[in-house]
Amino acid sequence: MSTLEPERGTGTGTLVEPTPQTSHGDGDHERFAHYVQKDKIMASALDGTPVVALCGKVWVPGRDPKKYPVCPMCKEIYESMSGGGAEGKGGDKK
Repeated sequence: MSTLEPERGTGTGTLVEPTPQTSHGDGDHERFAHYVQKDKIMASALDGTPVVALCGKVWVPGRDPKKYPVCPMCKEIYESMSGGGAEGKGGDKK
């Protein structure tokens, strides 16, 4: 049975669609500095291709990473990698 049709014997039916969550701000409250391979950052700076952070976020870097806190998921993944734990080894921030 379709959700658009009312059930028999219950009167009329109403279809209620969920309201999507939208943000009208610039998103600073959700921004983090992410760990990405340094060569990927350099390639992105040259040709504008998106990069993929350790946490899986895909974006084209364009802001100063020093202005944002480090992504907790990226930090956890980076520290669990062999040789991780110190910034600058094996990865770079956005």
